[in-house]
Order: sequence, then C-alpha cells, then structure tokens
Amino acid sequence: MSRDRRQLDAIAQVNLDRRELQRVQYETELQTARVNLRRAKIQILMLLNDRTSVEQFDVTGPYDFPDQISALEEFRKTAIDVRQDLRGAMQSIDRAKTDNRLAWVNGATDPTFGVDFARNPRIPVYLGASVTIPLRIFDRNRVEKARTLLDVRRKQRLRDETEVQGISDVDSAYAILNSNLELLKTYKANYLRRALQVRDTALSSYQNGGVSLLEFLQAQQDYRSVRLNYQNLIAAYMTAAAQMNLAVGREVIQ
Repeated sequence: MSRDRRQLDAIAQVNLDRRELQRVQYETELQTARVNLRRAKIQILMLLNDRTSVEQFDVTGPYDFPDQISALEEFRKTAIDVRQDLRGAMQSIDRAKTDNRLAWVNGATDPTFGVDFARNPRIPVYLGASVTIPLRIFDRNRVEKARTLLDVRRKQRLRDETEVQGISDVDSAYAILNSNLELLKTYKANYLRRALQVRDTALSSYQNGGVSLLEFLQAQQDYRSVRLNYQNLIAAYMTAAAQMNLAVGREVIQ
C-alpha cells in the first residue's frame, strides 16, 4: 500500500524508506528468534542424549506463572530435609562420632578373672579365684581419642557451613524468583492492558483517518515491545524457578 501511495506521490520517499526499514528489522528479529529456538532445541537434545531430529522435537507445557509462591521458610525447611549434601554431612558426623566411641572402647582397661581348681595330698580338693585389674599409668590411646574428637568437631563445622550455604542458595533464588513474580503481576495487570488499549486506539484512529500509518505502526511496535518484555520475564521466572528447585534439592515449583 505504501508503494502504491508513493507511486501516486501521496507520501514522500523517506516515509516509504522508513517502512521498509521497519519491515527489515522485523524480518531480522524473526530469523534471529528462529535460529535461537533451533539452537535451544539442539542443546536440550544434547543434554538429554536424544537422537530425535530437531524438526520433530518440541517442548510443550503451560508458559505462564502462578499468582503466589510458598513462603521462604518452607523452602528453607525443605532444603534442609532433602538436600543430599546436608544428608552426607550428617552421615559424616555420625561416622566420626562412631570412630570416637570406638577409640574410647579400645582404650578401656578390662579386668582379668581366673579360677584355680586342684588337689593337694593334705587337702583333698581346693578351689581358688582371682581378679586382675591392670593399672594404666599411661593412656596409649589418648592420641586417637583426641584425633577422633577433633574430627567430630570438624565435621560439625563443615555441616554448619554446608547448611549456611544451602540456605544462602535458597535465599538468593527466592529473591530473584519473587522479584520476577512481582514484576510479572504488574505487567499482566497494568502494562499489557494499557499497551493493548493504545494499540487498539491507534488502529481505530488510523482506520478513520485520524492518524498516519507510521503512527499506528509505532503504537504496534510499542505494544510488541511490552509483550516481548512480558514473555522474556516469564522465561526469567522459569529460570529462577529452576534455580530454586536446584537450591532446594527437589522440584518444589512446577
């Protein structure tokens, strides 16, 4: 339509060039998006070690976000209960305590009991019993006792460090997740609606001759930018949700 209007000298050449440049920009972004989508599919197939053709592979599911998420304390508690590194730290503490108890047992002194039964020409039969209790002047196992006790304390410090790191991971993921969620709510309730109203108003005005085609295209571009930002925010939210699942140790956000 713009070319026909240009041939009739209804618009200037510069206006036609602007529209051509806008079309080239949209075509470039479309091709870039297609390439990025194909690369993402290839990367997923590589991670899954799947030999499915890229043309036959696709990802399905809801591309949306929930209105609410659980409280931070629930994520912290779940992480402490299910994270494998915390479980491993607790098992290492139990093993160190067992080694310490074994060192004390090996260093203990056991009494020796004896029984004597015999005959003597003057005494027909006699029976004797004895108890021997060694006196331990030097504890030869004191080094092992001290070493295992230090190992218990070290494992406890490592466990505390692991728990702090796990809670820190959960807190960081929650901050990003909650920030994206609040921004998405604002976009969905306000910005998207307003951008759509501006676009529809510009379209109605253009159809009635109130604004030029360039002004309508600008309104369409503004709506497209807001919509694209909204979609990117959903992607960022899903990435943050995956980070939260990784920090907790299991899938707590679908």
